[in-house]
Amino acid sequence: MNAPAPEFRDGTVRHDWTRDEIAQLFALPFADLIFRSQTVHRQHFAANEVQISTLLSIKTGGCPEDCGYCSQSASHETGLKASKLMEIEKVLADARTARDAGATRFCMGAAWRSPKDRDLDAVCAMVEGVKALGMETCVTLGMLTGPQAERLKGAGLDYYNHNIDTSPEYYTEVITTRTFQDRLDTLEHVRNAGINVCCGGIVGMGEEESDRAGMIHALATLPSHPESVPINALMKVKGTKLGESAALDPIDFVRTIAVARITMPKSFVRLSAGRDNMSDETQALCFLAGANSIFYGTKLLTTPNPKESHDHKLFEKLGVTPMALDS
Repeated sequence: MNAPAPEFRDGTVRHDWTRDEIAQLFALPFADLIFRSQTVHRQHFAANEVQISTLLSIKTGGCPEDCGYCSQSASHETGLKASKLMEIEKVLADARTARDAGATRFCMGAAWRSPKDRDLDAVCAMVEGVKALGMETCVTLGMLTGPQAERLKGAGLDYYNHNIDTSPEYYTEVITTRTFQDRLDTLEHVRNAGINVCCGGIVGMGEEESDRAGMIHALATLPSHPESVPINALMKVKGTKLGESAALDPIDFVRTIAVARITMPKSFVRLSAGRDNMSDETQALCFLAGANSIFYGTKLLTTPNPKESHDHKLFEKLGVTPMALDS
């Protein structure tokens, strides 16, 4: 006789989720879905704590990739001027400001397809400097080789961000200059180097609900779940391929947060780009659905983000407190 199928309860860490199971989660009545995601969230995290991260563009524009959502792509006419890599001391000054404002993680992004080895000298110095300030470090630099990931690990890097963006099926509608497998290869190099993975995606790019399920499935069936899962709402930038995309219903966005929380119960689920266009009520639902990390500061790379004062007021209304670094 065949052994009976294992029974899983919500909150169990699994890597064998099926597309059908994830589609069923998306199809749940909204109240049932939120109840399940909030229950899972409370099993693994403090209910009313949110991690605060800050994101800085250390090298802006001129990227040879053709990502349809990105204002920094050289393929798009967005009026954004390319800049050189920032000076190390300027980056560290911004990190100090972020730390003093309550951020515990400092993320640095460079608009490269992949970094040149000589670029890593400066980036590694930035990582070491930010670590010395007592903050967690994260960078996003494009595709990495194994040796490059090892160099970043040697500098003390805590997290590497490399989003898969969308489902494998919809991917070529968004990007043609690198493949979905290229993304997975970089994630493998990062994981093999012993660096925590920050990997999520973007919704509202014209995809179907099945694509949002496919994106979550790709993340939830990785050999190890990403320690941090940013869920971004498309920031529509004039001049980009996806700049005229139809707006995503806020409830559909909240559903994506909730399904990410249920399928990756121990991951930080970050409410990322798009908050500037969200009402307080939508953000509150996202926290209720299991989001427990945000980017803080008035700019995310090149797009706007809520003012710090507004976030303070929102947290006060919701009874939310910033998470300490050692939480």
